[in-house]
Amino acid sequence: MTDFFLGREETLAPADAAVALITVGHGRYLMQLRDQKPGIFYPGHWGVFGGAIDMGETPEQALSRELQEELGLATSLVRYFTAFTIDFSYAGLGPVERHYYEAQIGDPDLARLRLGEGREMRVFSATELLSMPRVVPYDSLAIWMHVTRDSIRLSR
Repeated sequence: MTDFFLGREETLAPADAAVALITVGHGRYLMQLRDQKPGIFYPGHWGVFGGAIDMGETPEQALSRELQEELGLATSLVRYFTAFTIDFSYAGLGPVERHYYEAQIGDPDLARLRLGEGREMRVFSATELLSMPRVVPYDSLAIWMHVTRDSIRLSR
């Protein structure tokens, strides 16, 4: 199978996105194995669910739409967690925002989900995820931040 991650020729279009850190029980995260196809960021990598914010949508509206499309998950039980700004000025573009929300589901909810996008979905412990080589880097950072949120303190 062709690996479309590096050495590709198609143009990528970065955009603002809303995504969810979906926890199942304590310390376990539901992840999507991204399709191995050209034209997407981090093909063949494990990443969180969510996607681009369409014109006129709020991040919360985009996340709700994306979770419905990708998992059949209708939830309003999301809470803002953090956001990353990624500056694409080096490519003649501006900054894009990746908004992270957290959502909790239980094992019965997990059994009802259907994968509508991507190659696979699977639940991992944070330790497993943070040790794996093909996890979307900014998603990995967000998961690390989520896991360590109670031990991060401001020192001035």
